[in-house]
Amino acid sequence: MRGQFQDLPKPLVKVGPNALIWNVMRYYAHHGHADFILCLGYGAAAFTHYFEEMGVEIIPTISSGGPCQCFRLSDGGGGYWNVTLVDTGMHTSIGQRLRAVQGHIGEEEMFLANYSDGLTDLPLQGMIDFLVAKPGAVGAMAAVHPVHSFHYIRQDGGGVVTAIMSSADIDLRINGGYFVFRREIFDFIEEGDDLVERPFERLIAEAKLLARPHDGFWRACDTLKDVQILSDMQQSGSAPWEVWRTNRDIEVSQHPAAMISPAA
Repeated sequence: MRGQFQDLPKPLVKVGPNALIWNVMRYYAHHGHADFILCLGYGAAAFTHYFEEMGVEIIPTISSGGPCQCFRLSDGGGGYWNVTLVDTGMHTSIGQRLRAVQGHIGEEEMFLANYSDGLTDLPLQGMIDFLVAKPGAVGAMAAVHPVHSFHYIRQDGGGVVTAIMSSADIDLRINGGYFVFRREIFDFIEEGDDLVERPFERLIAEAKLLARPHDGFWRACDTLKDVQILSDMQQSGSAPWEVWRTNRDIEVSQHPAAMISPAA
């Protein structure tokens, strides 16, 4: 989407009347998670400007996690979100962004993390409970079906095609970008690591990574076409991710959510 939205960071692109990041945060707040840490990179100043336009007072401060900007944001329904903006670097990998905000998470036993580039109606408390029920596991992620359809080919050693299958006919799942982590995840992220490659490989080797299947709505917002599709759904009143409008799956918990803005 670069260049199509005046070089806005992807989470600030609007889906309907609100930015993608607002939709993600509203989803978490609906489930009772209203403490947010935004791990910023490309276009960090644009996030400050976005929230200032909402009329909030952003206060620079130093916390145990380092320098940050903090404020409270009204959710429009009588509640508030506590938001911390942390500039984690322009080209920092996702794993290193999480390491950079470890101090802001404090002593929480568990926290939530998100790529901030996809929308879903995932029953969040069910995924949290999924991890809680496995005391030895360190992390859980939503496992979703890919939206785009591809044809997968099987062939023999001589190049002869032996089968061709649509992705819709295969139980193929991908990482949906919605995570629950125990704080032990930081023991598996070393200096310079991204998140999915080496840290997840270490978790897998110790059988500490879970995948929670989700067959409901999920869609990443990676292209202009995705923005148009999601905006059309929102404007038509058929936006499954707006669980707060239907009062679905209300859960109350206190785990903080880290919104991870991918590196440019």
